[in-house]
Amino acid sequence: MIEEYLGFESDYIIIGLAAVAVFLLLWAILNTVRIGKLNKRLAAFMKGKSAESLENTLIKRLEEVDELTDRNASNERNIEAIQKHLKKCQSKTALVKYNALEQLGGNLSFALCILDDLNNGYIINVVHSREGCYTYSKEVIDGNSVIGLAEEEEEALAKAMGIELKKQRTSEN
Repeated sequence: MIEEYLGFESDYIIIGLAAVAVFLLLWAILNTVRIGKLNKRLAAFMKGKSAESLENTLIKRLEEVDELTDRNASNERNIEAIQKHLKKCQSKTALVKYNALEQLGGNLSFALCILDDLNNGYIINVVHSREGCYTYSKEVIDGNSVIGLAEEEEEALAKAMGIELKKQRTSEN
């Protein structure tokens, strides 16, 4: 009767059901093996620990994470303060040596420019002559000096600010 209704023999139904049963059996065996492995891992994880001590360990770790988060925020604030402070520190320097008097040998005179990140600072010019050594200082504000600058001082200022001078110094032979 079922054969007439479905249009094929019951042998095919039995073979199909047997195939499904074998598949389900294999799947059950595979899942049993997986559960066994998970149980072994759980046993190794829980070995020597009670659920209460595991909970305490997790709470302790979470507190440490919170503490590290607070420290990180504090470090970021400190870094910002240091960066603000560094802008005011002298970080740009340039030295230009020159021969102030042609009669003396060597470049014993020099112009030293020291600036911060905002191009504020000073230029120290040391002129060496036969009679002695003379030192002059000029204040620099926003990359400019109120007092006129000598050629060597302008060169030192430009080098300290990272500007290349268009005008080249000429030396007479």
